[in-house]
Amino acid sequence: MSSWKKMDKEELEKEYSPSCWSHRMDRSAVIESHIKELTKGTMKGRNEAHTTLDEAYGQGECEKLDIYLPPTPSTASALLIYFHGGYWTMLSKELSGFMVPPLVKAGVIVVAVDYVLAPKGNMDLIVSQVRRSVAYITQQYSAVSGVYVCGHSAGAHLGAMVLCTDWTEYNVTPDIKGALLVSGIYDIRPIVYTSVNHPLQMTEDEAVRNSPMEFANAMKGVAKNSEIVVAVAQYDSNEFRRQSQEYYQAVKAAGFNASFQDISNRDHFDIIEKLVEENYVLTQVLLKMMTRK
Repeated sequence: MSSWKKMDKEELEKEYSPSCWSHRMDRSAVIESHIKELTKGTMKGRNEAHTTLDEAYGQGECEKLDIYLPPTPSTASALLIYFHGGYWTMLSKELSGFMVPPLVKAGVIVVAVDYVLAPKGNMDLIVSQVRRSVAYITQQYSAVSGVYVCGHSAGAHLGAMVLCTDWTEYNVTPDIKGALLVSGIYDIRPIVYTSVNHPLQMTEDEAVRNSPMEFANAMKGVAKNSEIVVAVAQYDSNEFRRQSQEYYQAVKAAGFNASFQDISNRDHFDIIEKLVEENYVLTQVLLKMMTRK
């Protein structure tokens, strides 16, 4: 039995409340700081790249992309697709350009994806949207050297769901060469029993079919030799750390090219904020992944 099933409601709630675990500040301050850092980083990204904002990938109100192009893009450019966190209920692509400066400097195209937030959308719709966004992006940028996926927290869950997509129904086969999944949640069944589920109204059946852990041994959306990096923060909760480790182990055991990054002295929030810095360990992981031959 998974350890989360033995927890009482209060313990489960705390384990799946990342803001309770920061070593730097209290829970309200760390969220406020996070939004401030993402805003500042995205403004910097928009100043340093050629941007196409609010490009539609579908008919829905929230089905939009922000595209960041290097000053001198080439057909050999790698393309990174980023899915934001926020527990499927907050944040947006407008706060998702913070990793742009070091990546466009290296010639990478960055695309930040919006998706409908709960309670306007449910989990099935959100997962469908991010999959359609990848299909659209890869059709628009078919000449790139490779497509890479990055996501944080709930965005890492969505990135992992992209990796287990059966692309035949989308009439496209994205050349996904790598993924960086940061402080993610890969079995979303525990969420059903927390306050996070109030806006989602997710059933356990819905959670099972949208849990990447259920598909880790049969990921149809990515090649075996694609590089999958699972990262977690030292000051993530015990459950987030367990989920990251178990997902990595399952992907590795299934024969995929997976590696694990346990980032010291970081919490659930600054582990992703630091992607604005070129010399940060996960920025270097991304750059190395996207430039390897």
